[in-house]
Amino acid sequence: LFNAGKYEEAHEEFERLWLSTQGPNSDFFKGLVQASIALHHFQRGNLEGATKLFTGHRRYLAPYLPVHLGIDVGALLRDMQETLGPVVHRASGDEPRFDPGKRPLIRLG
Repeated sequence: LFNAGKYEEAHEEFERLWLSTQGPNSDFFKGLVQASIALHHFQRGNLEGATKLFTGHRRYLAPYLPVHLGIDVGALLRDMQETLGPVVHRASGDEPRFDPGKRPLIRLG
């Protein structure tokens, strides 16, 4: 779902995993939840919502670098930075647009 750009649906699936997981993997899934919903907000033009979730997903996923549960966390964080950086660092009046051809992907590591 995430790689297909269906971020709301990906968010719901990751949230199920997060809520059903105890221990060290819980924050990993919470990071994926926040990454998904940040992209969902950006995709729908809600730049403030995307900006608010930018830091959270990074904070939750960074401890799992470079690879966790077979996911290349480093590549995902780089892709998220590339995609959301223009949103987070935009100047007043700028409205970056979501480019589906440059969307982050979850890659196996």
